[in-house]
Amino acid sequence: MKVYNSATRTKEEFVPLEGDNVRMYACGITVYDDCHIGHARQAIAYDMISKYLRFKGYKVTYVRNYTDVDDKIIARANQLGVNAVAYAEQKIRESEEDLKRLNVKDADRKPKVSECIPDIIAFIEGLIEKKHAYVSKKGDVWYSVMSFPGYGKLSRKDPDQLLEGVRKDLEEGKKDPRDFALWKSAKKDEIFWKSPWGNGRPGWHIECSAMALKNLGETLDIHGGGKDLIFPHHENEIAQSEALTGKPLARYWTHNGLVTIDGQKMSKSLGNTLTIKEALRKYHPEVIRHAMLSRHYSADVDISAKEFALSEKSLYYFYKTLGDIDAFLAANSPTSEKLTVCDDISANVKSGFVEAMDDDFNSSLAISHLFQICKFVNTLLADKKQPKGAVVVAFQRIRDDIGNAYAVLGLMQEPPGMFIRALNLKHLEEAGLTEEKVQALIEERATAKQKKDYAAADEIREKLDQLGITLQDSRTGTTWGLKLGALPEG
Repeated sequence: MKVYNSATRTKEEFVPLEGDNVRMYACGITVYDDCHIGHARQAIAYDMISKYLRFKGYKVTYVRNYTDVDDKIIARANQLGVNAVAYAEQKIRESEEDLKRLNVKDADRKPKVSECIPDIIAFIEGLIEKKHAYVSKKGDVWYSVMSFPGYGKLSRKDPDQLLEGVRKDLEEGKKDPRDFALWKSAKKDEIFWKSPWGNGRPGWHIECSAMALKNLGETLDIHGGGKDLIFPHHENEIAQSEALTGKPLARYWTHNGLVTIDGQKMSKSLGNTLTIKEALRKYHPEVIRHAMLSRHYSADVDISAKEFALSEKSLYYFYKTLGDIDAFLAANSPTSEKLTVCDDISANVKSGFVEAMDDDFNSSLAISHLFQICKFVNTLLADKKQPKGAVVVAFQRIRDDIGNAYAVLGLMQEPPGMFIRALNLKHLEEAGLTEEKVQALIEERATAKQKKDYAAADEIREKLDQLGITLQDSRTGTTWGLKLGALPEG
């Protein structure tokens, strides 16, 4: 298995520090507002990675933190006239509800900054003792960037160039404009904790270093987060942690891509922020996961109604095919004969999935395989020459392997009929229709055909077609479904 390491900018063979044990940390959410689709991107990406590592047999300890002490949180709480930690706790509960609905499994540990203050203080004391940090008269503690020779190795930034364009007036007590805060002295109306340097609260960067050390030890196997965190957050984490322990903070650095909305960065000023709650009101959770995972986790994703529509069509196609498999298996008994279908697909669903995911967790390639699998299934269903016993064997294997493998991506986990019905109802609502109205039009068409008024019957079919609804006539009657349109071949 190979993993792209942001530190070396190459794909490397994945070898954990201690046997099959994997220690994985991902920077979590700063809970100052409702979680948005960018938070979903990160959470889904590392949920997928942790699940795949377990699928491969690794023993994973996955830590995803919550930042519940932050300037934005304090400002929002003060604006609302509530306690900052209590406000953050409420937002944590809401974010966990959002992520649960997206089928994001809980991390093994979910530390909060407010619960780790003693560990953060001890960490800072260690940096002061080793001359990597200093205390101002005001009670702020600053990390001395130039005390750490390796500063800039993750982001490939030259520390000397960081001075370009910075303001020349230093903050009170700060010796170098590149230095960053480890501990901030308390301001009026701010939440604070007691420390050896006076009342205050942690700086942002020290939080993750302290929580990673406490929960996973000195060296992690995988450290992750959005690629916007490479500098300065992850660079500063490395400086803090490695200055204290003298050991590498992480063996593999991974970074997920960012989310834009219709080609623009999400911004409240632009009014284009999409919260997870809003997305879930419009789209099925698996549709959101598909939209995220149909791109490689490290790639940026541009979210639009068109992107979600394509995910709906893709999943509709996949689920309809699974439903057809289930119907075939229900109508045809297993056979004891060792019959096989001559193909390279039914026997390789799982191996193809593993091959894709072993290449830096390539969920995009893994999903593209589903198009080939479904195309093969539909070809078999139309081929009346194949022995039914052989088709049963092939379909049973495909059904089991899709269910087991794609659970890693959180896809294809609902009964097909349930997913299809949910999507049908959503589409009907958007078209201003109901199931009863569609059924009435189908019956009206049947009556027209009985009267040999084929023009009227065709007019009804055309009307439904324009609304995205297709009709399928058979000996037993007429059924309806969604108009899929063009889908990628994979």
